[in-house]
Amino acid sequence: MKKLLFIFLIGAAAGAYGYYYVQQKNAEAAKAAETARAEKSGKPAPTLGDRVRDEAKTVKDSVANKLTEWHLTPDAIGEELERTGQVVRNKVQSTGETIANASSNARIVATIKTKLAVDKELSARSINVDCENGQVTLQGTVPNNGLIAKAVGLALDTEGVTRVKSLLKVAPASP
Repeated sequence: MKKLLFIFLIGAAAGAYGYYYVQQKNAEAAKAAETARAEKSGKPAPTLGDRVRDEAKTVKDSVANKLTEWHLTPDAIGEELERTGQVVRNKVQSTGETIANASSNARIVATIKTKLAVDKELSARSINVDCENGQVTLQGTVPNNGLIAKAVGLALDTEGVTRVKSLLKVAPASP
């Protein structure tokens, strides 16, 4: 039995080293290709800061596209609030997504609260998040319709969420 365990451990270590080696070679190859591309175009290779800025711009554009796709523009939010007093968005459930249970509901709430806490414009303390079977309800206050849209977008962009109902109200920020 000890011999079998020892062989397993040696195999696992060899596999981990092989994985690390392949990842390093792939990273080196990507860097070499990027440098060659830069030399060919006559431009200097992009720095880490340039790559981070490019990635941030890509993410920002992606979020803006999702907000438009989900009809989460401030104008759409204002119109819907005037009409119904709430904002509701459904997300198409992806194939193979599991039905939410109590632990995934807690994970969804924790994930959304973390997103709200990290966001500089939204306050996790002024927004209550509830989740039942992947259906999220947001309650509380925000300073403007754009932030309602942002909160709904953050919730919709969370794995396991199938529907978001916003009962958020617009109220001026307290001094």
